[in-house]
Amino acid sequence: MAFLELVNPTVAYGKNPPVLKGLNLSVDKGEFVSLLGPSGCGKTTTLRLIAGFLKPLEGRVLLNGKDHTNVPPHKRNIGVVFQNYALFPHMDVFENVAFGLKMRRMSKAEIEKKVKRALDMVGLSGFENRLPSELSGGQQQRVAIARAIVIEPDLLLMDEPLSNLDANLRAEMRGEIKQLQQNLGITTVYVTHDQSEAIALSDRIVVMKDGKIEQIGTPQEIFLNPKTKFVANFMGFQWLASGAVESIEGEFVRVSCGEKLFTARATSEIKIKDRACLFARPKKMRIVQEETSNSFEVELVSVLYQGETSLFVFKLGERQLSVELDSNAKLSRESKLFVHVPAEDLLAVKEEE
Repeated sequence: MAFLELVNPTVAYGKNPPVLKGLNLSVDKGEFVSLLGPSGCGKTTTLRLIAGFLKPLEGRVLLNGKDHTNVPPHKRNIGVVFQNYALFPHMDVFENVAFGLKMRRMSKAEIEKKVKRALDMVGLSGFENRLPSELSGGQQQRVAIARAIVIEPDLLLMDEPLSNLDANLRAEMRGEIKQLQQNLGITTVYVTHDQSEAIALSDRIVVMKDGKIEQIGTPQEIFLNPKTKFVANFMGFQWLASGAVESIEGEFVRVSCGEKLFTARATSEIKIKDRACLFARPKKMRIVQEETSNSFEVELVSVLYQGETSLFVFKLGERQLSVELDSNAKLSRESKLFVHVPAEDLLAVKEEE
């Protein structure tokens, strides 16, 4: 039996149309699940529903086999880390972390023991007397995490917790969050719009769009086998062409795009005569000067220097295509150029009707 279950909840704000409708999700005990998607897709609403800050119009929220749909937030034993940390500015680090324990009327000795342990876990021993204003962004984030875990919650919810940090600190904190979660064995639901963050942290990823689940899978499944056009686009694949499926051989399909046939690996259930979109990752594309199988004629538009690599921007029909190549690559706007993608790296995704 799943540790956390969302059973067909419908959530709306006021009299507006539902933000979530028919979203069914199960999370196993000790699992790290990320809700991934663009702004407005319903990630944070889902998190607020789990926490009890929102009540569904329909459906249920189950935690450890018990119906928590109508249980208020303070009785759910859930730790929450907010995007803006939500620390009390007038309280020092110790008081911020101890707040939830004091609400539970624990003894002073027990509070000191638990706060010390939580601060040790996040590397903030010795910071007990500092105010939030005296801490860096990364340190404030650690305080927020310590406050969430000190109550020994059944479930940990994290809403874009790294979005306010710089790139280097984000990468460092990812590793710390994953290690902490594994050490505690705590069931975690994590909201992010960052694909690399979700891939690095998660046991499973839930890709959301318009309040619904587009695809659920392991990081490897989502990264390598997007099953819809939306997921492929969101996970960094570039759309090259569309056409009709003419034949199927095992996991590969032959797709007719105009006068050319392309061989691609199908990532979703596809039948002959279905319409399919062809996708590839920029790093899997090779630029050639002669037409070959699985090649698309392109026109060089611009080059963006990135250090060891450069981003070459091409025009493919009415679309732009970006390909990452070695910065030493020499390509001329006057040359006839083609993008070649091997069959195993060209993905065929059934086109939504």
